[in-house]
Amino acid sequence: MKVTSYILCSILLCISFTATAYNDDKSKKLLKDALSAAPLALRDKVTVVDWNQNVLKKGTSNYTCFPTPPHLTGKAPMCMDGPWMKWADAWMNKKPFQAKAMGISYMLAGDEGASNIDPYAKGKTSDNQWVKEGPHLMIITPDKTLLDSLPTDPHNGGPYVMWKGTPYVHIMIPVATQK
Repeated sequence: MKVTSYILCSILLCISFTATAYNDDKSKKLLKDALSAAPLALRDKVTVVDWNQNVLKKGTSNYTCFPTPPHLTGKAPMCMDGPWMKWADAWMNKKPFQAKAMGISYMLAGDEGASNIDPYAKGKTSDNQWVKEGPHLMIITPDKTLLDSLPTDPHNGGPYVMWKGTPYVHIMIPVATQK
């Protein structure tokens, strides 16, 4: 009986240790992915949260970084300040949005693509201006009329407006070559 209990306890302990090691490894990968979106100067200051709202790293700045969403292939991590967190909530829940302050979001690892005109497009079509962007930052502003002087063409070689005419309109600022 003692031997059986010992073996059973050993097996349970091994399973527990393996699950913990797996979760630690997964958390480290998510943390590394999320931090790849942030500028080096912010990486030690940001909070990192996974898509289940588990805090992987508590930070001291107003930026929150997320790893690539689990439903996407490739990379698309992002770091958002307070105004962008409100933007993201509105976008994910298809709610109206009006920025109350300037907001800056970083995607310095780039992304795997999005429509430049449709915030909810799931893939490239012949008419949705799909663009795979390299490292970039994004800006939202309370005064959307400020965006009228910027182009909407993502291939113009500089900043452009994405999702114009929607509540989720923002400025895209490429900082390296598009994919």
